[in-house]
Amino acid sequence: MVDTADVAFVMAGTRGLGLASAVALAEQGHPVAVCARTADDVERAVTRLERHGPAFGVVADVSDASALNDAVVAVRDKLGPIGVLVANAGGPPPGDFFTATDADWDTAYQLTLMSVVRATHAVLPGMRTSGRGRIVVIGSSSVRRPIPNIMLSNVFRPAIDGLVKDLSVELAPLGVTVNMVAPGRIDTDRVRALDAGAAARRGVTAEEVRRDSESQIPMGRYGSPEELAACVAFLASRGASYVTGQCILVDGGMVATLP
Repeated sequence: MVDTADVAFVMAGTRGLGLASAVALAEQGHPVAVCARTADDVERAVTRLERHGPAFGVVADVSDASALNDAVVAVRDKLGPIGVLVANAGGPPPGDFFTATDADWDTAYQLTLMSVVRATHAVLPGMRTSGRGRIVVIGSSSVRRPIPNIMLSNVFRPAIDGLVKDLSVELAPLGVTVNMVAPGRIDTDRVRALDAGAAARRGVTAEEVRRDSESQIPMGRYGSPEELAACVAFLASRGASYVTGQCILVDGGMVATLP
């Protein structure tokens, strides 16, 4: 078991990539806390995590500044100082520039960018005291190549990449690493919903959209949440102590661009 300085807090950690990351961290021996918007989701996730060790859940919307701060305080009070932050959030509303409203822009800003900013502020005092810490952001392959019909993600994910680079330099002397894991086509509810939306726009089936997407991935398939979670768990580990400021694509080779 790890000590309490290695408590992990996974934001939006009850489904998809967040839950897979929480499970991977729990399997490594981290006490793990998660948050989500509904009590049912939190309860289900905590029940699963408790198979591996101490776990805790709190109801919180990560786009709400007060709720997110209260969640960090609750985790710290229950499990101890947070040594690993996995900054995860559901994707912003799909659509293009011409359909996005002012409210959509604000939602994406609060959910996608400011949740990372606020959570980092909240956990840093404890990491500074302990002299170590891991911050891992779950982003998107849109940091390297824009994805059709998710314009808001295309705007805010690269902004987080810039934040990761800046923070990595600022926090390295404190023993805190900051990295991003950028998923490509991972088999989650979010990606299946995007495929369904693309199918409706193109007048084809979701299965046809998926086959077309898979044909553009060198590995020929969508990834699993567990494959992305393995990368998150590594970056959260002591073994990744010299890796910081990186954006690691987990995409089966889909985005063929230079860094």
